Amino acid sequence: MTNNQVHKTTVAGIPALWVEPASTTARQLVIWLPGFSGHKEALQDNLQELAQAGFVGLSFDPLQHGERRIETNDQLRQRVRGNIRRYFWPILAQTAEETPVIIDWAIQTLGVAPQVGIGGISMGGDISIAAAGVDPRIVAVAACVATPDWLRPGSFEPPGAPDEFAQACYDRRNPLTHLELYTHCPAITFQCGAEDQQVPPDGAQRFVAALQTTYAQRPDALTIELQPATAHKFTPEMWQNSLRWFAEQTPP
Repeated sequence: MTNNQVHKTTVAGIPALWVEPASTTARQLVIWLPGFSGHKEALQDNLQELAQAGFVGLSFDPLQHGERRIETNDQLRQRVRGNIRRYFWPILAQTAEETPVIIDWAIQTLGVAPQVGIGGISMGGDISIAAAGVDPRIVAVAACVATPDWLRPGSFEPPGAPDEFAQACYDRRNPLTHLELYTHCPAITFQCGAEDQQVPPDGAQRFVAALQTTYAQRPDALTIELQPATAHKFTPEMWQNSLRWFAEQTPP
């Protein structure tokens, strides 16, 4: 695979990078976001593959990640894992709410179409699901080892307890308790590990079940694929399924 040039910018204080497809007429944007403690640069291979598939592939650093870190990665992991509900919920909510700023910029500056795909790994998938409830221009989501239920019942990770600010973030943006935000029926696929005990797949299953009536006219736009014998791991199969999903739901 011949790599295309990686472009970097900052959008309203948010560091981002993107890769253009070979065709100048293909202007369909797909945003791809990293997992917890990850950063946009680690996803350059994914962006290159998106560009090879004809998309404008873009990633940005979520709140407190990458170039936006406020501490070392080890300190970030220790702090957030010490109280997930207090420190993780704001990252999910605020990054989801920033996503429209990135989409606005990409439409105005890169000339992409206003129908956008988004996805990511673990935390990036969580953000992507929530972002689809923020911005109806998001028409396709591929959420890998992610959940629409921020409570994550059954997870082996101690959840901690939210403070008032974190609780407000949950109350505002947790997808499972805001099904009304998905009446525009974005196409969502969940790529889950069948044995994932960190982010159990039942959150995705309950979300899909709860939206069956909403998606009655397009039931194929809401799917779950369980990777057998897979725990909390982003697999090559999940990535290929995500690429295929974007090609089907937001063809370049």
